Amino acid sequence: MIDITSERVLSLPNAAKHLPPRRKGKTPHVSCLYRWTTTGCRGVVLESIDVGGTRCTSLEALQRFFEGVSEARSETPQRGRRPRSDTKSRERAKSSLDSERFNVRHRGNSNPE
Repeated sequence: MIDITSERVLSLPNAAKHLPPRRKGKTPHVSCLYRWTTTGCRGVVLESIDVGGTRCTSLEALQRFFEGVSEARSETPQRGRRPRSDTKSRERAKSSLDSERFNVRHRGNSNPE
């Protein structure tokens, strides 16, 4: 929960300006921060408060949010390449199945005359 007496409260547009640049040197759009306050990211929701109809967050809440997202990311398995041996064994199995299908088709179509 954001404590306005001890945390630096910022509107979402101002909070976006405090974030490091991302793709092509641009800071995240305010809609991105809004999404973080509603649906979150990786199960972590950015804390926010409404101040006179303006959604706000704090630098400290951003810190907690990024720590939570980083922790959630490290707990989920990383998608990466399969080991080379696994890829080769899949290719051999596929090749074997393809040749079996080829043989079955040709045996089924032959006329024993």
